[in-house]
Amino acid sequence: MKIAVNTRLLLKDRLEGIGWFTCESLKRIVRNHPEHTFYFLFDRKYNEQFIFAENVIPVELFPPARHPYLWYIYFEYAIPRALRKIQPDLFLSTDGWLSLHTNVPQVDVIHDLNFEHTADYIETKYQNFYTRFFPQYARKAARIATVSEFSKNDIHRFYGIPEEYIDVVYNGSNDVYKPLSAQEQTRVRESVSGGRPYFLFVSAIHKRKNLANILRAFERYKQQTAADTQFVVVGARAGKQDDLDEVLQNMRFSDDVHFMGRLSADSLAEVMASALALVYATLFEGFGIPIVEAFNAETAVITSNVTSMPEVAGNAALLVDPYSVEEIAAAMTKLATNETLRQELIQKGRQQRNKFSWDLTAQRLWNCMMKAIE
Repeated sequence: MKIAVNTRLLLKDRLEGIGWFTCESLKRIVRNHPEHTFYFLFDRKYNEQFIFAENVIPVELFPPARHPYLWYIYFEYAIPRALRKIQPDLFLSTDGWLSLHTNVPQVDVIHDLNFEHTADYIETKYQNFYTRFFPQYARKAARIATVSEFSKNDIHRFYGIPEEYIDVVYNGSNDVYKPLSAQEQTRVRESVSGGRPYFLFVSAIHKRKNLANILRAFERYKQQTAADTQFVVVGARAGKQDDLDEVLQNMRFSDDVHFMGRLSADSLAEVMASALALVYATLFEGFGIPIVEAFNAETAVITSNVTSMPEVAGNAALLVDPYSVEEIAAAMTKLATNETLRQELIQKGRQQRNKFSWDLTAQRLWNCMMKAIE
């Protein structure tokens, strides 16, 4: 069997949520099924690290698809042309985009529909493309995979896709996320926060991630406790911003906030495992991979009580209203002052993390693909 795959987000040193999903699930699928041939379709020069096995054939297409006009050209012209040459039994797209100009059966992985909920998160040109084409992609797909029951219900509600055609495959966590010894944590804290305990935020930084409100809560926490706790931000700015710069300018404790930019997976795993807690109080998530990464690193979690986050966190995190500075600050105070509670959450995280792994993701996605062919 021949399977073509959209792999345009496999970018060396630039993997984020969907990129990690693509990398980790495909790595396992191609190695678990050496009897099949996989054609990885890249929109630029690829890196050899993503050719996971001998049964993978890389194909470079043009143009690089990075904004709406080129998205359309790439998926409606370049992809159909490649599929006509390959003649695959299936086309898998792990980032939500499909081609409307091919009759090859397609499986679409739609991670979430955040753009259907509010236009405030996304630039207008992207918002217009998503709301126009994603309903068409969903209806074109032979089957849809998604990463949470929340997103499954969203796709059914917005696009009318019967639930029996949508498979929940969940996300996993990179193997590098694991607990560190007390000595190792001390070493990491010395380099990250001058040896002081710190809360951690991990994500690309844009309006949907709610960092401005989280930092308001950190300011409130500092004012109320006078603790020397620091706040570490890992991630690069992307997309629409909120009033983050204004918040930073007005913060009394802005010197206690450390922006580290994007880190390698190995470095981030150490920073995660040495944190007092992960603060992931975002406004909307289809899943929220950092929650599971924190569980694997045995770090306590504060996350939002909206969208998919309660589903992923279970009873292993403190859930807060992401719009409430008071609730986020109160959760920070609880975890900073109540070591018994923090250890209870870490223990519950050890149980909750068993529900999510890339091995399970790969198997569930493969089952979805086989249903589409059948």
